[in-house]
Amino acid sequence: MTEQTRKNIDAYIDGLLRNSTPNRPVWNKELQLWGKDNKWNYIDGCMITAMISLYEITGDEKYYLFAKDFVDYFVEEDGTIRTYKIEEYNLDNINTASNLFYLYDKSREEKYKLALEHVRKQLDGMPRTAEGSFWHKDIYPNQVWLDGLYMAEPFYMRYETRFNKMENCQDVILQFKNVEKNMKDQKTGLYYHGYDHSREMYWADPVTGCSKNFWLRSLGWFALALVETAQATDETLYYERRYLQTLLENLIDALIPYQHESGMFYQVVAHPEVEGNYLETSGTGLLSYAILKGVRLGFLAPRYREIGQKAFDGIVEKYLSVNEEGELNLSGICLVAGLGGKTHRDGTIEYYLSEPVVENEAKGVAPFLLAYTELLRCGD
Repeated sequence: MTEQTRKNIDAYIDGLLRNSTPNRPVWNKELQLWGKDNKWNYIDGCMITAMISLYEITGDEKYYLFAKDFVDYFVEEDGTIRTYKIEEYNLDNINTASNLFYLYDKSREEKYKLALEHVRKQLDGMPRTAEGSFWHKDIYPNQVWLDGLYMAEPFYMRYETRFNKMENCQDVILQFKNVEKNMKDQKTGLYYHGYDHSREMYWADPVTGCSKNFWLRSLGWFALALVETAQATDETLYYERRYLQTLLENLIDALIPYQHESGMFYQVVAHPEVEGNYLETSGTGLLSYAILKGVRLGFLAPRYREIGQKAFDGIVEKYLSVNEEGELNLSGICLVAGLGGKTHRDGTIEYYLSEPVVENEAKGVAPFLLAYTELLRCGD
C-alpha cells in the first residue's frame, strides 16, 4: 500500500465521519432510499467496529468518540436500546451489540453491560430448526443463512465466555456444525447462501434444502464468523477452537481457485463466465479482512497473507477512485441480496446479478476499512 493510498483512505474516512450522524449516516444507502429515520442495524454496526479498530491502531480519539456517540444515540442508561425489539427475533440485530463489549471495557459504564444482557436475551427465545440451528429471522421459518453466523455467533461466544461461565459455548459450535453438514458443497468446498430445513421455500432444493448458488458476500460473512468466533473461544476449548480454524482454512482453500487475477472475487463466485457477473467489493473486502486477521491471530498460516493482501489491492485498483470534485469513491458494492421475502429472490444467478450495484455503502466500506486496519496493524 502506497503512502498516497493511505492518505486517500484517511481523507475518505474523515469525510464519512464529517457527513454522518447517528440518524443520518452517509454510508447507509438503504436508509437513504427509504427516507426513514435510522434504526439499530448491522450495517452501522460494521462501520462502528471499523472505527473502534482504527482507534485501537492510531490512538486518535476522534474514532473512539464517534463510535461512542453513535452507539449512545441508541443505548439508554437502563440498557434498553432505541428501536431494537427482541420479539423481532432477527439475527442481524445482534451484530451491532458486539461493539458494546469494547465500550463497556473502556468506559466501565454500566449501561453497556445492561444492553449486552438485554440483547443476549434474544438468543434465549430465538426460534430454531429441529437440529438446533437459529432461524435467520422469525419471518423466515426454518431458514439458516450464512450471514447469520457472523451476525450472532461471535457475540454469543464472547458473551458466554465473559459473563456466563461458558455455559452455552457448545451451542455456538453446534450452529457451525449444522452449517457444515447441511450447507457445504462437497464438490467445491464452498457453502450455499441459504438452507431451508423444511424444504418448503421455492428457492430450496427439494432434496438438500439448499439455495442454488454461492453468493460472495455470504461466504465473506461466514469466513469472518469463523475468525471472530474462534477469537472469542476460550483457550480451554482447544478442540472447538481448532474445529473453527479448520473450517476457516478449508473454506479459504476452496475459494483460492476462484480468486481473479486482480485479487478480487466474483459476485456469484463459481460462475465467472456468466455474462454480467462482476468483481464485487463487499465480499472481497470481507474475505481480505478475514484472511488478514486470521493470519495475525495464528488461525491461518502466514502464506495466506498474500491472498488477503492481493484481495485488498484489487479493490483499491479497480474500485477506489477520485471523482471530479476530488472526493474518493468506493464502488462495485452489491446493495443487498437475500432469499425469499416480499420480492421473488430465488437464489438464481440472474437474481444475484439483478440487485443494484452502488458506491460508498457500508456493506462494502466497512469490510474495506477493516481490511485496511489489518494492514496497518502489520505496518503496511
